[in-house]
Amino acid sequence: MKQLHAIVKGKVQGVWFRAWTLDVARDLGLKGWVRNMPEGHVETLAQGDQETLDRFLESLRDGPPLARVVEIDTNWGSVEENFTNFSVKY
Repeated sequence: MKQLHAIVKGKVQGVWFRAWTLDVARDLGLKGWVRNMPEGHVETLAQGDQETLDRFLESLRDGPPLARVVEIDTNWGSVEENFTNFSVKY
């Protein structure tokens, strides 16, 4: 199992990005979380196998219909904390 930490930049707040990310991650069977950042970005940490995480990252590049993703900063690593589901952090 691997871990992807991503910070999504662009028009990603106020466009249902967190809820959409939650749905995509759960559909893919990933564990982790997503949250808004004070700077206007969206941060997510997802755990799963490499192929599924690659698909998740490709989905993040598109985002929901009202979003405009400009850049995604990624950091790949080993799982440091095991999550039981995928959730929205506030």
